[in-house]
Amino acid sequence: MSTAHSVEPAITIRRATPHDAPSLVAILQGIAAERVYSAIDVPWTVAEHQKYLAALSPREAVHVAVAASGEVVGFQTLDLWAPTLTSMAHVGQLGTFLTPEWRRRGVGKALFRTTEEFARKFQYSKIVIQVRAMNEPARAFYHHLGFVLCGRLAKQVRIDGAEDDEILMELFFIARTRLPDEGKETGEFN
Repeated sequence: MSTAHSVEPAITIRRATPHDAPSLVAILQGIAAERVYSAIDVPWTVAEHQKYLAALSPREAVHVAVAASGEVVGFQTLDLWAPTLTSMAHVGQLGTFLTPEWRRRGVGKALFRTTEEFARKFQYSKIVIQVRAMNEPARAFYHHLGFVLCGRLAKQVRIDGAEDDEILMELFFIARTRLPDEGKETGEFN
């Protein structure tokens, strides 16, 4: 179990349990209703989320941000990128989900500090995130954390007949040599 972190005196970060599934579903339902921030258009049911949480491998985690009231106001997932390929066991996939009133208040960063600590402990050396192209606040958030652009999946998302690309971003925990122009935010990926 990872160390709990506090953002403000009112927020605690801890590992999720299957009992948190109703809160996670409620958060995803709100985000899905916005129709612009996530590729998730139909969230899992509570039972599906409970099954997912119970089935996480020891190297996967969901961390929740809990307000002083006990309400879960956000969560972050870390899943293996390709669970069936040992050649990619060092790569994780990240997802961050916050209620609107808790965005841009340091909650995402606090969740990431906890997830990064967990990822390093379990020997991940790279994390990948897929972000909808139109979700510029999320792209800026991940860029601020050190993620760099590495690809674009054209017309990857279709919600209510509107298509959007998904931007791939990656973060390496170990130093590696980059080409002079590699990883810069360019018009090519905007």
